[in-house]
Amino acid sequence: MTDIIDRTPFAMPQAGSSLMSETPLMKRRNAAEIRFRMYGVAAIVIALLTLAIMLFTIIRDGSSAFVQATISYPVVIDAAVVDKTGSRDPAQMASVTTIGYARILGESLVKYLAEEGIAVEGMSRKEVTDMISKDAPARLRDTVLADPSLVGQTITVNVFATGRVDGYLKGRVTREIAERDSNVTPAQLDLADKLVEAGILASKFNWSFITAPDASDLRPEAAGLGIAIMGTAYMMFLVVIMSLPLGVAAAIYLEEFAPRNWFTDLIEVNISNLAAVPSIVFGILGLAVFINFVGLPASSPIVGALVITLMSLPTIIIATRAAIRAVPPSIRDAALGVGASKMQTVFHHVLPLAAPGIMTGAILSLASAAGETGPLLLIGMVAYVANYPAGPFEGGFLDPASALPVQVYSWASRADPAFIERSSGAIIVLLLFLLVMNILAIVLRRRFERRW
Repeated sequence: MTDIIDRTPFAMPQAGSSLMSETPLMKRRNAAEIRFRMYGVAAIVIALLTLAIMLFTIIRDGSSAFVQATISYPVVIDAAVVDKTGSRDPAQMASVTTIGYARILGESLVKYLAEEGIAVEGMSRKEVTDMISKDAPARLRDTVLADPSLVGQTITVNVFATGRVDGYLKGRVTREIAERDSNVTPAQLDLADKLVEAGILASKFNWSFITAPDASDLRPEAAGLGIAIMGTAYMMFLVVIMSLPLGVAAAIYLEEFAPRNWFTDLIEVNISNLAAVPSIVFGILGLAVFINFVGLPASSPIVGALVITLMSLPTIIIATRAAIRAVPPSIRDAALGVGASKMQTVFHHVLPLAAPGIMTGAILSLASAAGETGPLLLIGMVAYVANYPAGPFEGGFLDPASALPVQVYSWASRADPAFIERSSGAIIVLLLFLLVMNILAIVLRRRFERRW
């Protein structure tokens, strides 16, 4: 055996140099390190700045959706209009349509303004009554039918102003726009200024934006998120009870019990591929299988839940397997060494330690799926729904409903600027919903976290 000796001459430091002084090579390396740090800081700053701009834009454009221009004035519930028979029977009073209640609201407003001495020269009675939302007569009708004793009395009502008047108070509508817009006149804006001075017209917090159903294009001021919130809650409840048990059970089997052969390798490859499939493909699958083949009702939370479940399963399986794989093998070896069975090792030792990662991955996956729009559009959840779904134990999962991301898309695609404002407000609600799910993931992770 021959020893191989490296005879490359050693580069001796030059005379007068020191190990503490920087060589040209070291200067270049330090400069490259500084540049890399600057690139990282710049990337973080750009990301935070982009997020801040996005949140600022959404809050700026959507916060006004939570307030609505409201007209407050006394109204006489004329019995000759709403209860011609004098029976006070809600069944007979229901035959009076909203046209009669619209006449009551309009005449009461004109009379009240005349009594208060508020008028605009050259303004017709129709222009005055047209400032009241077309949703107001239906709300007054529901109030009277719920309490027939109001007939013949004078009550103070708080009715929505039209979307253009509301936009004027929010700065979205100007007099130049009013001169070209057929839905509002400059005289109505002049009257709105006088009503604001008199305290009759004011912007108030609009609870109906959270609780009311969607509205037609003629009543943007009355549109709300009530049905969309209920549909999202129903859908995500079904997704949780369907996707979590299936996803976690599949991950446990593949990671701990499945034999290593070509069949399980094929399953793992397909799971990874399904996680990368565009969401719109799952919408096509849901339309073809659950609606056309199985016959489930379109635009129902059950169909949306099935589609979102199929879309979330691959991600949940991958996240669960990663959490299980992160548990040190020594935990398994120690459990098996003291006589525990394979099942006891997995469920008594491995799963409790992997629970934080499993829950975090599952909740983040579900939160991401809750914001999907494409699959829900294909199964009909974009349809206009005016009635709330029934309770969960009364077949509500099969009733037509909407969802928050679909409602955002629906409002953003309408021409009226009031709907654009409401779409930004719906985004705020959706972001709060996703924020709650992310906070829940952090809390559960801290709650079940164990150290080894």
